[in-house]
Amino acid sequence: MIWPFKPKTRKQIARLEVTGAIFGDTRKRVLKALEFVQEKKFPALLLRIDSPGGTVGDSQEIYSALMRLREKTKIVASFGNISASGGVYIGMGATHIVANPGTITGSIGVILRGNNLERLFERLGISFKVIKSGPYKDILSFDRQLTPEEEVILQELIDTSYLQFVQTVAQGRNLSVEKVKSFADGRIFTGEQALSLGVVDRLGTEEDARCWAAELVGLDPNKTKCYNIEEPKPLLTRLLPGRASILGTSLELVKFELSTNGQPLWLYRP
Repeated sequence: MIWPFKPKTRKQIARLEVTGAIFGDTRKRVLKALEFVQEKKFPALLLRIDSPGGTVGDSQEIYSALMRLREKTKIVASFGNISASGGVYIGMGATHIVANPGTITGSIGVILRGNNLERLFERLGISFKVIKSGPYKDILSFDRQLTPEEEVILQELIDTSYLQFVQTVAQGRNLSVEKVKSFADGRIFTGEQALSLGVVDRLGTEEDARCWAAELVGLDPNKTKCYNIEEPKPLLTRLLPGRASILGTSLELVKFELSTNGQPLWLYRP
């Protein structure tokens, strides 16, 4: 992906949006954009996050890229309507975080879901013959219940992923692990509550976050412009922005559900 580029980047702030579920294509787009910011040596990045989270690995890769970028670039995250679970996680890669008072944030935790259609198949007279190399090879299979041993295995997996999340938040926000665990039980909270818990630095708008980013690198907020790094929109979206957008969002949700079934997720599911 190639974006048009304007000169004088030392006097501009880059702006990047992370919206929707974090997985696959979103990760690729964000990583490419962060490479662009680093290559063009923008002094600061305004990272707008409006996401309920997503897959664990994709969130970790974006976070790692942000941590590398912030060695030379100031990053101010602006939490929008929602920045929960994996959205919070990637926010930990920012130098500072600003949230609206009513932003839905939190939901620090891990969820793993599988579909059990055993009874439905019994009614339809459908059965499956499985040949496997070990007793757990078909764990979370949709045609049978989990065994007690499998539940233990999956819970250990979830607990490990959860601890990774908690440790990252503790490190990113300069909090103790015990403090983070006290509110990292999957609950959601407002931006105002997040401020009192130490999850964000300030309450404010995206404009407030932009001004702060400019100030951090010695630029005049009133004269500093943002260079928007945007993904080119599909032709259908450009021609039919309303209906195409709704259709695209729906297809993206279906794609996410199908591709992440059975995976541990850092995702807020209302």
